[in-house]
Amino acid sequence: MVFGFGKPKHQEIKAEELDAMLRDNKAVVVDVREADEYAAGHIPGAINMPLSTFQPSKLPDAGGKKLILNCLGGKRSGMALDKCGVAQAVVDTHLSGGFNAWLAARLPVER
Repeated sequence: MVFGFGKPKHQEIKAEELDAMLRDNKAVVVDVREADEYAAGHIPGAINMPLSTFQPSKLPDAGGKKLILNCLGGKRSGMALDKCGVAQAVVDTHLSGGFNAWLAARLPVER
């Protein structure tokens, strides 16, 4: 990819699909919002790794589960995925529409 041209392909997952994966114990969520946003409400079990200090090398071992990134609307998780791609980390999926989509689907929230 030439920098500035084209857009890297990120896999997206819908809130309902992610909820099913979490219930089946098949996913680990990494929330890249800042700590205050995370504290105000997040997907149950999500691990907070704010984009401002995000390092792909610090991603948790998902133990065979799929790592899914999320933020508020999808932009920051996409930026974190770009960092993962550059670092050749094996995470390529984020929540389509972010935490807003999770809320819109009326799924559980941890505070």
